[in-house]
Amino acid sequence: MAGLTRRDTLLSGATNLIGATALPLVGARAADVVGARAADVVGARAADVVGARAADVVGARAADVVGARAADLDVPTADVKAPGFKIESGATLRVLRPAKFVDPDETLFRQNSKKFTEATGVAVRVDFVGWEDMRPQTAVAANTGAGPDIIVGFGADPQIYADKLLPMNDLADYLAAKYGGWHQLALLYSRRWGSNDWLAIPMGGSGGASVYRMSWLKQVDYDQVPNDLEGFLAMAEKLNKAGHPIGYALGHAVGDGNGFADWLLWSHGAALTDEKGKVSLDSKATIDALNYAQQLYPHMISGTLSWGDPSNNKAYAAGDISLTNNGVSIYYVAKNSSDPKLQAIAADTNHQAPSLGLAKQTPQSSLVVNAMTFKHTKYPNACKEYLRFMMEAPQYAPWLAGCLGYWSNSLKAYGKMAFWNADPKLKPYIDSMDTPYYDSYAGPISAASSAVAANYTLVDMFASVATGNATPQAAVKQAARQAARHLKG
Repeated sequence: MAGLTRRDTLLSGATNLIGATALPLVGARAADVVGARAADVVGARAADVVGARAADVVGARAADVVGARAADLDVPTADVKAPGFKIESGATLRVLRPAKFVDPDETLFRQNSKKFTEATGVAVRVDFVGWEDMRPQTAVAANTGAGPDIIVGFGADPQIYADKLLPMNDLADYLAAKYGGWHQLALLYSRRWGSNDWLAIPMGGSGGASVYRMSWLKQVDYDQVPNDLEGFLAMAEKLNKAGHPIGYALGHAVGDGNGFADWLLWSHGAALTDEKGKVSLDSKATIDALNYAQQLYPHMISGTLSWGDPSNNKAYAAGDISLTNNGVSIYYVAKNSSDPKLQAIAADTNHQAPSLGLAKQTPQSSLVVNAMTFKHTKYPNACKEYLRFMMEAPQYAPWLAGCLGYWSNSLKAYGKMAFWNADPKLKPYIDSMDTPYYDSYAGPISAASSAVAANYTLVDMFASVATGNATPQAAVKQAARQAARHLKG
């Protein structure tokens, strides 16, 4: 759920994501976007780079890239003067970031880093580590004052290390001016809470959508998933009676379990905390959400109490469920599979923003990846120039398109790229970061913001009521006590 599928075993089959079926992504010539040579990324003709010589794009001078408008990448940009970070003599960089779950993520990220080295002479080492190892390694770097120069961490991580991070206002303001501004979730997570002080550069977010079998919904007289809670419940009941149950994780799934619990809460107008950060879970809205979960649970496939993050992917690919919530991975693995059965499932699959219920905006968050530079780096200007380079259209646009919607854009201009329209089924992922919802909503984002999710407090609350092991009143009081303890810690 919520696109936070961190251990998605189905993605191991995504090796063909840069293949022929996935390539009509960013304009007329897909080969120009995901080609082997960096010059191909910006187009075959030098004129495509607004007068720059093609060699200059990957050549010795980084300034040649700054002015590129990247019109052939379908990214609307403003003419904005770059900050002009003067790279320190002898600079080298080490970057730590989460491991890829779709192959283009790592392939294109490495290609772009190599382009930076070719353009500036700055050697860049990029280490991809398991998601569960990111936070421990970040803590070690912060506490020892040594290690990677740039760490691409998660969500609220910049709030934890705020006093140890290099300010990013100059770079963040430049990128916003050039690329149409930042999405809402980027502003929430990447700036010091309650201020305009930028702590990190948000590179993107992994969002989710309702993933459903069109033919099975039509079988029970639905063309799409209802946006209201009553209609959603009625549809789930009909699908189950037709032999096509829905499937959402109620187990300790890092992304899917927490995402489903958040959707239940937010779609009923409930929140973990109030705007001042006081736990507000014990409310009528939460009780309503718990009663709703108890009504919905019988229409789910059995076994969801023990589901991990890969479970809904596997169930959907096996044809066992008709509806779930996930990132783009289910669809694209099926679409690019050589198995005719999976290809048929892809053709019968559609996506839709999660049902609103009582919420005014889509009641879902995204897993934001934030690039942080620690003050211990010897090369602060090189760090900022590297991040600027990676966020510019000639690099960022092919990376975003290559990931096929698994990461959504943090800067608004990238939502206008042609690849989003090449396949209409991708559209629900465009604005994944345009949401007011986040961990510990609606209070301040702090070092403890992710603690409730990490301890599955909300997941366990909903699971206990859905199965009849606790009353809504008892479950919410216990969860509120636990949440208050986690947030204080």
